[in-house]
Amino acid sequence: MDLKNIIKLPKSTVRERKKNILSSTQRFVPIGEIRNDTVLLKNGGVRGVLQVEALNFNLKSETEQQGIISGYESFVNTLYFPVQVLVRSTRMNIDPYLEQLKKTGDKQTNELLKSQTQAYAGFIERLVDVADIMQKKFYVIVPFDHIIRKKTILEQFFGWMNPDDTGSKATQRHREFADISRQLNDRVNLVQTGLENIGLTSRRLSTHELIELYYQIYNPRTSQEQKLPPEEKMNVEKSVL
Repeated sequence: MDLKNIIKLPKSTVRERKKNILSSTQRFVPIGEIRNDTVLLKNGGVRGVLQVEALNFNLKSETEQQGIISGYESFVNTLYFPVQVLVRSTRMNIDPYLEQLKKTGDKQTNELLKSQTQAYAGFIERLVDVADIMQKKFYVIVPFDHIIRKKTILEQFFGWMNPDDTGSKATQRHREFADISRQLNDRVNLVQTGLENIGLTSRRLSTHELIELYYQIYNPRTSQEQKLPPEEKMNVEKSVL
């Protein structure tokens, strides 16, 4: 007699558990969507992200250093809202450089130059595999939260217990986006002007760059192997994280 007909074996839940873990993790990501060069949070707030070029302070003269410090003090005093400064260290992605190097080698008509270029590309590729070449990027996150009333402890607790995004939240974000985006842009322009006054060049990240940034932050390993498609192949205006 077949024991399978007598004993009912439990249904395998390995795949279901994995799916539930992934979905439950995504619930706690505070980002609702990304569009129009803006990060829209589930709670109704919005964020603009500026990438700032580094400035070698030590190479400046003492007079220039004092001017930068004074300018930074003036910049901070003009802010009437909080900002977040982020320094991010990541492995340098030289895939575009290697691809261009290989294409250059293939176009060489001189066989010696062609072999030398290909050998150099192979050397760089092996070097990156054994050594972590790091790069630092500097960001300033400019916030705008239109909710003025401070939440009670009970409201905060229920917010933590129910972090899911809902249709009503999305509808409210879209309805208020035009007004909130305009006020966020004013803050971004103020920050950019203040940074320029102390010699720091900054630019606002586009929608595609924001998606790529948060994709790399939340998926550090996967993002090294699976790259996002280029901007022209993505519908960035309607992209959701």
